[in-house]
Amino acid sequence: MLELLRQVGALLEGHFLLSSGKHSSKYIQCAKIFEFPSYGEKIAKAIAEKISQHKPDIVIGPALGGVILAYEVARHVNARAMFTEREDGRMRLRRNFNIEENERVAIVEDVTTTGKSVLEVAEVVREHGGQVCCIASIVDRSIEKLPFEVPFYSLVKLELPIFEPNDCPLCQQGVPLVKPGSRKHIV
Repeated sequence: MLELLRQVGALLEGHFLLSSGKHSSKYIQCAKIFEFPSYGEKIAKAIAEKISQHKPDIVIGPALGGVILAYEVARHVNARAMFTEREDGRMRLRRNFNIEENERVAIVEDVTTTGKSVLEVAEVVREHGGQVCCIASIVDRSIEKLPFEVPFYSLVKLELPIFEPNDCPLCQQGVPLVKPGSRKHIV
């Protein structure tokens, strides 16, 4: 998995603002994987193998990082695919997607750092009557235990540097900060 991330140019170096608000000298741009449909299919199949035992009715991911992944994983577990989107700063289910009462829902994400996006998606699932049965991501770059109440799977665990903004050595060195992800960070 790590070799694939390197091969497609998904491992970036610099000074990055993560969706969590934390800083890092490393960033994983999983969208680079999906430039190559055969790699995307392999990744999705590997995740599907990990979650199929939970028999999800739906596979859902947050826009943007989880859209293609949710579709591909759903295809491999014979489930419906959906995604959530931010509207007025809040994650929502749009586009006439519907979760029926008690449907089993697997949440997928490209990179998990703090679990914040996943927890937001889980809240949307619960609001619509669904039951989160499991969570999976391509990359787990968390430092602390993730706050999930259901089984969590990842294809690779990477221990990459993460800094609080006030303690960031890159900020102290004056290295320009870049926000490459899809979530707008609110300070």
